[in-house]
Amino acid sequence: MTYPYPDDLVRAQRDWLATYQQLAEPCPRHTTALRRRLLDLSTQVQWHPFRSTSPGTPAGVVTLVGC
Repeated sequence: MTYPYPDDLVRAQRDWLATYQQLAEPCPRHTTALRRRLLDLSTQVQWHPFRSTSPGTPAGVVTLVGC
């Protein structure tokens, strides 16, 4: 399946969702590492160059969910 988003942005969003799910499990292991990973991925997704292109267009404001 192809998306109108760059592969690295989609991958970061997928990894973010997977990491968040791991933290949401009862008694997760390695919580510090998972939280750091979540923060790193949040930064990658939020500040990805694709999101800042053409201000005012959907590409600049769309939130990737469920990719």
